[in-house]
Amino acid sequence: MTMRTKRNLVLALALAAPCLHVFGAFAAGQMSFEQAVRELGSPDAGTRLKTVQLLKDAAYPEAAVPLAKLVTDSQDEVQLEAMAAELNTFLAEKIITRKRVGLIIEVRNQLAAEGAFLSGPLAIGARPVPMEVLTALRAAWRDDNPRVRLEAVYTFGVLAVEPGGDRRREVLQASGPELAAMIGAIDPAQRYAALRVIARVFERRPGDPAVEQAVGDAVISALNEKDAPMRIVAMQALGAMRYERAVQGLMDLFQYFGKGELAEVSLDAVARIAHPSSVTQLQSQLGSKDAALRGIAIEGLARVGDRAKLADVQAAVRGERADTLVLAGNFASLMLSGAAGDPVALLAPLVNALGKPRLRDQARGYLVDAAPGRAQAFSRYLADPDPVVRAELVDALGLGGDGEAVQVLAPLSADRDAQVARAIERALARLRQGRSAA
Repeated sequence: MTMRTKRNLVLALALAAPCLHVFGAFAAGQMSFEQAVRELGSPDAGTRLKTVQLLKDAAYPEAAVPLAKLVTDSQDEVQLEAMAAELNTFLAEKIITRKRVGLIIEVRNQLAAEGAFLSGPLAIGARPVPMEVLTALRAAWRDDNPRVRLEAVYTFGVLAVEPGGDRRREVLQASGPELAAMIGAIDPAQRYAALRVIARVFERRPGDPAVEQAVGDAVISALNEKDAPMRIVAMQALGAMRYERAVQGLMDLFQYFGKGELAEVSLDAVARIAHPSSVTQLQSQLGSKDAALRGIAIEGLARVGDRAKLADVQAAVRGERADTLVLAGNFASLMLSGAAGDPVALLAPLVNALGKPRLRDQARGYLVDAAPGRAQAFSRYLADPDPVVRAELVDALGLGGDGEAVQVLAPLSADRDAQVARAIERALARLRQGRSAA
């Protein structure tokens, strides 16, 4: 069966339902992919809407560019469905939005971009996202409808993490000024969304250019927001971008707050930027009575990379019973041991923590930071019998951005577990993009 025949068969099955009267011109529910694309240009909004819904469920990558034109359609409902269709095309786990019960089409799952965004940067698969799609979403940021604007921002936040190399640099350059301007929007939901998307899309990767000052400074300006959640997401964005111009301000904020959530988030941002000027402040928190602050300080010193601080970190966790702090100490030992340490042995506690649900997120973050330059050490654990552990290690290598990991992962692409195989495909696509542009 040819690819076109398969596509037509799926479309025919999808149309074999009571809504067929919308496509009255098509006999017996038969519609080719080419016909569906033509119907996207129909002057009738109802026909455009139903065609978009059809393609949303089909999730054909070939439809992504034709659908992009409807992201800026004159009808809000068509726009929202077009964005949902783009989202479903690239999600790692497809969402079937309708099911048939008897003779009734029942709406089962409504695609919402914010929900996919909350799933994290690995929500999408390995398919390349066309620049036409991202450009259309950026255009929709200027829509008159607040809901359309928000859906466009969050859909962009989900999909714009895919491009790497030169394509990534193009995305950052084009979207940065617009997102920075959005931080000054009247609508607080729009400001909040812009900060969250900056934190996701502009999260620092190996080979990234320096963050444009206009973007970083716009995020700094949001630290003056009265709304605490807005200030928190601004701090998180500065930490994710590793924006060095923010270090002093964040350190001052930590000193001002002293304790509580805002203190933790400001110190965490300092620890993620990991600038040498923050070492004194981080070191001062190794003896804090607050376990969360001690853990953040250990992480920050590990990222700064000053090996002379390893003894201080080890002293801080000696006799520690809290497994989260012990794990932070393990992370620091790996990052600060240098040539004197065995990376395979030092990775073991972090890999073991992946099998513990309570520690998995913490260990995953450490492994992403540790991945560059350690692909061969990771390879010793990629045969773990637990597919969850294998998938997490693969994702860490993919997010770590070290092109050498391609040689480690490529021979494993036929993993017996489907989830691991998808993770390898996604990681290889990301790593190869970065390596080709290096």
